[in-house]
Amino acid sequence: MGTARQRQPAPLIKRRLPSGVGAMMQPNATGDGQARLTAKFWLMVALTGVVTGLFGDLMMWILFGVQHLAFGVEGTGGGFEAAVERASAWHRAIPLLIAGVFGGVAWYLLRRFTPGKKSEVDDVLWTGQGRLSFRRSLGTSVISEIVIGLGASLGRESAPKLMGAVGGSLLAEWSRLSGAQRRLLVACGGGAGLACVYNVPLGGALFTAEVLLGAVNLPVILPALACSGIATLTAWLYLPSHATYADIPSYPFAFRLLVWSAPAGVVIGVLAAGYVRLIGWISHHRITGWKSIFAPLVAFGLTAGLAVWFPQLYGNGKGMAHDAFVGVGGLGLLVALSVLKPLVTVLCLGSGASGGLFTPVLSTGAVLGAALGLLFDRLWPGSPVGAYAMIGAAAMIGAGMQAPLAALALVLELTHDGFSLMVPMVIATVIATAITRWIDGYSIYSARLSAPADVTV
Repeated sequence: MGTARQRQPAPLIKRRLPSGVGAMMQPNATGDGQARLTAKFWLMVALTGVVTGLFGDLMMWILFGVQHLAFGVEGTGGGFEAAVERASAWHRAIPLLIAGVFGGVAWYLLRRFTPGKKSEVDDVLWTGQGRLSFRRSLGTSVISEIVIGLGASLGRESAPKLMGAVGGSLLAEWSRLSGAQRRLLVACGGGAGLACVYNVPLGGALFTAEVLLGAVNLPVILPALACSGIATLTAWLYLPSHATYADIPSYPFAFRLLVWSAPAGVVIGVLAAGYVRLIGWISHHRITGWKSIFAPLVAFGLTAGLAVWFPQLYGNGKGMAHDAFVGVGGLGLLVALSVLKPLVTVLCLGSGASGGLFTPVLSTGAVLGAALGLLFDRLWPGSPVGAYAMIGAAAMIGAGMQAPLAALALVLELTHDGFSLMVPMVIATVIATAITRWIDGYSIYSARLSAPADVTV
């Protein structure tokens, strides 16, 4: 066929099938485009995966070490929420107050002595050339993991995501890859950082493609999968290979879940749009300058005060989500957590703290889904609360990230369960994501981008 496009690089077998149709007729099997998948590029993908896995281990070693010193948490971070709940009010508050003092001073000094340096993966991929400052990124990552280990309400994945991207950026410069190849490698490293610390290689690859690059095709998915898989395997040197949320029951499908998923998707989509808008507003109005030295102490102190009654607010929300997934908690507690967790997370961001939003948003979706499920159970009883929580988590993170495919894969990999809930989970996630997109269109990542001329420290 004269109109068929030629694939670049050309396939090993040059002769076409008898139909004469070229392989390029399948949209996802197009040529490599500007980011040529050369042998040198594939070598850098493998090295980025290894480097990212090692950085992931380092960041989690710092996090878990701080958690052990502050709250006596044993092992690789297991039982953080239980350790916080066992602590007395003052024992619970002091580490977070220390985090406020340390974080305020450390972030202020870091930003003052690295002005204009880039340490935001989304920013350099969407508005720049994919170049990151190693010094600023490493400093931001270490400070972030220390304050999260002490109890700050932020996600732990931001640091390994950032350091994985930095690894890709440095390797791209060292190997003299093209600009397009560098951007792809940085995105692969970022997604692999998420993948390796949560043991979610498929979710990490989809995060690379759907969120960081916005292109789900073979020239993106292949290196993204390879990098996430290698990083996850490498991280097993220190991190466990089991599901992040262990011992989740296998919840059966029920028609009532299908009926519930549609209106729940609408509610979650509306609330997610509000949450994202709040993140964007507070990110733009965050404390800067000398005031940022004291702002984290105030924000973390307020969080510690609320945690006297709600210790689940400490940390990234992993324990809170796990409780919801296994059906622990009454309606009042679930409603309170679904309101307070976003507020304390936004409070931390507004103080100038750096950290992730993935788990805080997912945990909010889990408790919100559980609360909505308990209310629905009064009308149509029978399904376990944990099933509603899993559907709610997928819908909230899909709407919040504006990435439904990645959200569904991440929930399945994080729990190693939920396949029987796939249809209601898909319905809720599609509706929630579409509603959020219709209302506003921002995500938890795009809402945090600085103004182009913002160079304040």
